Amino acid sequence: MDIELGDVLEMKKEHPCGSRRWEVLRVGMDFRLRCEGCGREMMIPRKKAEKALKKIIRAEQTSAQT
Repeated sequence: MDIELGDVLEMKKEHPCGSRRWEVLRVGMDFRLRCEGCGREMMIPRKKAEKALKKIIRAEQTSAQT
């Protein structure tokens, strides 16, 4: 999967704050993600993130919409 910095990941399950969208802050063996609802940051292994992923919203798409 081709996930880059600045992309927004929409997950299958909600975060306890109610948001499903996470911004990618770091890419590697682990991802550093920031919840778009509450701002909480977390590190998650790449394999676990890819399994929980529903949709990738590219950084170009979000900047073009605003």
